[in-house]
Amino acid sequence: MTSTVTGLPERYRPLDQVGPDEQTETGVIQTWRAKDRILNRDVAVRVHTPAGPAAHAWITRALTAGGLATPALAMVYDASEGSVGTPGDDASPGGAAYVVNEWIDGEALSDRLAEGPLPEREVRTVLRRLADGVAEAHRVGLAVGGLTPQNVVLRPNGLVGLRGVPAATGSIDGDVAALGALLDACLTGLRPGEPEPRPLTGPSDLVALARRARSTEPGQALSSVAAMAAILAERPRSRPSTGGSRADRNDSQRSDRQRSGAPVRLDRDTLPPVPPVRPAGPGTAVSPVALGGDTVHARSVVPTSGAYAGTPSQPSDDGLLSDDLYTGPATGSSTFDDDDDEDGARRHKLLVVGLPLLALLVVIALAWWVGTSLLSVAGSVDEDAPPSISVPTAGPSDGAEEEDGTGDAGPVAGPEVAISEASIFDPGGDGAPENDGDVPLTFDGDPATTWSTLNYRGSPAFGNLKPGVGVLYDLGSAQEVAGVTVTTPSPGATVEVRTAETAAGALEGFDVAAAATLEDTTELAFDEPAQARYVLLWITGLVDGPDGFSAQIGEITVQAAG
Repeated sequence: MTSTVTGLPERYRPLDQVGPDEQTETGVIQTWRAKDRILNRDVAVRVHTPAGPAAHAWITRALTAGGLATPALAMVYDASEGSVGTPGDDASPGGAAYVVNEWIDGEALSDRLAEGPLPEREVRTVLRRLADGVAEAHRVGLAVGGLTPQNVVLRPNGLVGLRGVPAATGSIDGDVAALGALLDACLTGLRPGEPEPRPLTGPSDLVALARRARSTEPGQALSSVAAMAAILAERPRSRPSTGGSRADRNDSQRSDRQRSGAPVRLDRDTLPPVPPVRPAGPGTAVSPVALGGDTVHARSVVPTSGAYAGTPSQPSDDGLLSDDLYTGPATGSSTFDDDDDEDGARRHKLLVVGLPLLALLVVIALAWWVGTSLLSVAGSVDEDAPPSISVPTAGPSDGAEEEDGTGDAGPVAGPEVAISEASIFDPGGDGAPENDGDVPLTFDGDPATTWSTLNYRGSPAFGNLKPGVGVLYDLGSAQEVAGVTVTTPSPGATVEVRTAETAAGALEGFDVAAAATLEDTTELAFDEPAQARYVLLWITGLVDGPDGFSAQIGEITVQAAG
């Protein structure tokens, strides 16, 4: 039975049409938001009119896209070429050619760009993630098509997704050019009413990348979408090179700033600048501090007092001092000492000697305070405690202390609990059996006999069709349970152990008691005993095998709390 709205199977109930009709060389494609009645989720259904051979190429491309698993491209869940029904007969079986895609929630990129260009960091992130997804499609020979701001969706979790995969037509070179146009739009924004082409502005590397992606000139065009993704993944250059060595540029900038009187910012790879040395004029009797801050040669300053007053000394030919600076005959003290230097020396000496002494006094005071406090507490405890007699006892005492229950070791596992019956628990499934008849093999006492899930394609998360599947064990009556032990011939599956006192039809009706990735034999001990009649082994992740993804359970035992 098919729907009378679009000719879809009864499984898909159309909710509303989204987006305009897409005119193609082979017909018209309409996009609907629909409800998958079996899996109870929203999907995007695109219907091609007419059905049959006209839609064959599109359905073939959709089946190729069904093998992709990337968050940047909407997943393909179902596709059918259909057939042309009798005119006026909407109930003809297979009367519509359709592709069922994942429904992507979020804000369309076109709506975001209507407010203006994106920030540079967001531009790089959006385009890189989108290019990574398109590159995955190109690796299997599939041109995506439909790369427009209206089809690109910014997901709430920060990811990006492309709706309508694949488009009716497309080419690999067209995908490269379309990504270049998207990059152009992200840099300039979409502002209706402004004349086009708008001037392309932004970081130089992004502007160059957009032009290369849209170029058709030999040697200038971008080679592939993978190359675009690699370029966007590189860290942007914050200071592009302008020619010349780094030291030359620093010296030039420093000279300009010195001439202008502006502060000089030093580069971490260069030494600080040395002020020029200039002698004082003959007969100058001033302090070096008064000469504008430049370094003044000591020999060019005439002493104003002392034994060498009025007698300037000249440096040697090589510019070095040939003897000591002006020192007194007996004491060797410098004649340049003044009151400021003496005060500075006293303060420096006071800091060098006083700070360590102060720190030592603080440490002694703290040690005295801690010692007296501990002694007073210990004394009060000894005074208040009643006298006791130590009597040796037989047997180790450590084990008794560990069994007091004061530690964090969790509940002690007791004897094995008998399982009365078991059944498949599959609230998110489509009603298909999961090898239900083999479930009793999981508690028959023989690990060599196993139960297995069905084989799923495309993803270890059950092909992205449902959140998981489980086996529900009935213990016959509610009792304290401490954990379970699971054996499997194919390690690697991820599971949760959930418990409940009464059977529930939804996963939320069971409490999570433990979780693990299965090994050959896995013991899942609960943090605390659980009062339960029903124990659910909920499988959340499968193991890759020759026929697809699946999970196998050899044996499960339930331990009572000791």
